[in-house]
Parts: sequence; C-alpha cells; structure tokens
Amino acid sequence: MNRSRREILKLTAGSASALLIPAIESNCVHGRPQARLLRSRVPARPPFREELPLIPVVKPSKADSSTDYYDVTVQEGNIEILPGLKTRVWGYNGIFPGPTIEATRGRCVTLRLRNSLSVPIVNHLHGGHTPPESDGYPTDLILPPGFVASHMHDPMARIANEWRVYTYTNQQRAATLWYHDHRMDFTAPQVWHGLAGFYIIRDEEEKQIALPRGDKEIPLMICDRSFNSDGTFLYPSLDASLLQQPGVPPEYMGGVLGDVILVNGAPWPRLEVANTKYRLRVLSASNARRYELALDPALGGTPSFIQIGSDGGLLESPVTHRSIRIAPAERFDLIVDFSKYRIGSMVTLLNQADSGPTGQIMRFNVARREPDNTVIPTQLSRITFPNPGQAVVTRVFNLSYRGAQGWTINGKPYGPTRMDAKPKLDSTEIWRLETDFNHPLHLHLVHFQVLSHSGRPGPYDSGWKDTIDLGPGQTANILVRFSGHRGRYVFHCHNLEHEDMSMMGNFEVI
Repeated sequence: MNRSRREILKLTAGSASALLIPAIESNCVHGRPQARLLRSRVPARPPFREELPLIPVVKPSKADSSTDYYDVTVQEGNIEILPGLKTRVWGYNGIFPGPTIEATRGRCVTLRLRNSLSVPIVNHLHGGHTPPESDGYPTDLILPPGFVASHMHDPMARIANEWRVYTYTNQQRAATLWYHDHRMDFTAPQVWHGLAGFYIIRDEEEKQIALPRGDKEIPLMICDRSFNSDGTFLYPSLDASLLQQPGVPPEYMGGVLGDVILVNGAPWPRLEVANTKYRLRVLSASNARRYELALDPALGGTPSFIQIGSDGGLLESPVTHRSIRIAPAERFDLIVDFSKYRIGSMVTLLNQADSGPTGQIMRFNVARREPDNTVIPTQLSRITFPNPGQAVVTRVFNLSYRGAQGWTINGKPYGPTRMDAKPKLDSTEIWRLETDFNHPLHLHLVHFQVLSHSGRPGPYDSGWKDTIDLGPGQTANILVRFSGHRGRYVFHCHNLEHEDMSMMGNFEVI
C-alpha cells in the first residue's frame, strides 16, 4: 500500500495500520495467492428447501415530468437467510439484496442515499453512464452520523455527511445494471455484508419484442457467503470494525470463497415454473467465485440457454450456450424454455466449476402448463460499434501480483492522485489487457467491445460489455469510446479482494 493510500485511510483520529504482506505467501500457486474457501461454522443445510425470494421493486417517493426521486437508507437489518437463524445484514433499506430500482431510458433517477451504518459508504451504479460526481468514486464517502473524517489526502474527494444525492441520467440502452458499495479498501467486506442490488433500465426497443414479462422475467443475484454458528456473516477482515485497517489475512488475498450459495439472498432455493419460456437476468455478485452455469438434466441436443443480452443490454442476435462461465460482476440475460421438460420435472441449475454443495445453485420445478406467446426473434437489436481504425491510441495495462506491493496494474498499486490514462471526450481507444491470474476487469462510465480475447472474442464476450473475465496468462484487446461525461473514473479488477488490495487505476476523460 503506498503512502497516499495509508493517509487516506486515517478516517478517524487514530492512524490506520499498513497492510503487511509477507515475502512468502501461503496458499500460493506460482507465487500468486489463490482464492481460498472460508468454511462456515454452522452445519450445512439441505438444498432446495427454501423458495426463491422475489426481490421487491422500490417505488419512487415522487416524480415529475423528467425525473423519478428515490429515498433509500443504508442500515442494519436482521433477516432469516439460514432457516431458524437471524443474520445481521448491511442493506439498502435494511434488506439483502437491496430493492430493485427500475428506470426508463432518457428519464432521470435521483437517489437520495442516507447512511445509518457505523462505517463510511460509497454507492456505485455498475454499468451506468454516470456523471463523475455520482459515479461512486472510491474516496467520495458518505460518512455515518457523528463521524469525523481527518487527514484526507485525496484533494478531489467529495465527502458528504450522512447523506448524498446521486443523479443517474439513464442516457443508455435497456440493460441489467446493479448498484453496490465502492468504499476504497473496504468494498469486499461491505458488499459481503449485503450492500448490493439490481438496477434495471427499460426502453421502447425492448418493449417491442415479445420477450417473457411479468412473473416470467426474474432477476437472479447469485453469490456465495459463509456464516458463523449464530447465523451472522463470516468474513476474514483484519479489522472487524471496518474503520481502520483494511484487508484480509495473507491466505485470503487471492479472494474469499463462501461455502453457501445464495440466490436472491436464499440458500440453494427452488422456484416453481410453468412449461413456458422464462427470462432470467443473471448477475454474479460474488467477491471472487466463478461459476459455470448448466442445467441438469440438459436438453439433449438442444442448448440449455439462449443469451439475449449482456452487461450493456440486448445482443444483435441470440447466442446459444450449453453452459455459461460467469465471473464476478458480469450479467447474462438468458432465456430458458421449460416447455422442453415434462410436467413434474425437477431441473437443477448447476455450477460445473465446482462440486459438492457449491456445485449446485438452485432448482426449478416444472409444475404446470400455461400458454406461451413469447417469441425470440433472430434480430434483437442493432448495435453500432466504433470503428477500430479510428482508435487514436492503444494503451497496455498489465494486471499482476507484485509481492509486497500486492495486486497491481502496470506494476503500481492504486493511488487516487495518480492518473493512469487521460482519454479525450468522444475519442476511441484500444486497451490491451494482460493478466497473470483470474481477473474480471471492470471499467466505470463506459461499455466496450471485445475485439480479441487470447486470439478471438470468446463465447461470452458478445455485445456491449463493462466487465471482461480474463484468465491466467490471457490477453485481450477491447475497443472503448469515451463519451457522455468528462471527469475522473476508475477501472479495476472485480475480484473484490484484489480490488481492495490495490488492483485499481484511474482514468480522466478530458
């Protein structure tokens, strides 16, 4: 951790301790820390006993001709996640996942967010084309009541007391976005404790397509967590108060893996479905775990999933998959046709990237017949990508582990006062990404096109992306157009332990 970051962490009169990284790490492969399983202290529960929770949609407190206004409080809540036990969550309006915000393209959302926790927070709309003052820059803190910040050494930090108003212009296509905490050096534990929710943008183009709607359109937030014996969340923070010393013990620097799979906040749930098509908006909100989604039983010679959308909205044409690899922060907009199964079938959503309990995610029970008038057209949308020949520069970013420096970009740990790129407004650039390990890289403000991914675009790179999943030794070229807003933004690995351990950089659109 460099000096400026240590100083920024002095949020109280006391001094934050520097993160100590030993020269030889445990849990390493080829000198790099690996993600590690954190075992719960509560007995395992049988899967598929709990019904899938349907996340509530929050209503605006008021609206006018151009804007919907929301008032949300970040506060503690006690909810039953594991049967018979109460879990204290940090939640938007005290619930986990947070309530879904539904927005309309071109119509502004104003979010007044109040902090009733004991720690600072920052809110980021992931995937949003958002003005810099509302993007959730990691040092733009909302302090809790009575909290005094001192020694802030980020001269551009925007500090708010108790509440802040975020403005989301929604000048973008219909898409599945999400919002989550983004406090510098403490994003991983604060998201782990519940600070995440869906933000869905709708538009007229999407409405014209006969896609599944209503109770046939279901957002699925998949994440893994671990629990103490009393039902509280278990996370290996060096400082349980999350006020001074950031980070986790060395053995968890590669990422924290939970041993309980949650969908919409319930462990291994089940959902009763009709024999019709369903639209599943799938988000991985895990800190570090990767999933490979598959259906069991599979559909014989028919692909299990029809992908209609990606991070940035509808694809031009549907893409079929027998299985889908999804990394933290990625979204896949999927159609599953349950008419291919007999009534009474039990269809399990598997995680083929693992075995045992974490190799299962949820179950669908095909329970009834219903008419189905939905149609998945061969042309979903028209996408105009930038011309690669108009790229004004190619930048190279190397994501790697550098021992005592932690997880770095181009050999440097994150520093809020250092600018790593200054693209011009409305310019197009190629970013070449190089990695030593699994790194899902996320860019704020923009979406991008994957030009190549270790040779050619991968099967999961279609459409507009804001997060690209890079494996060990992989390289990718992405085409980025920096439009909409000038200002300071970040890009970072969305393995949240890597992000907290310095794998983040700045760019300023000028």
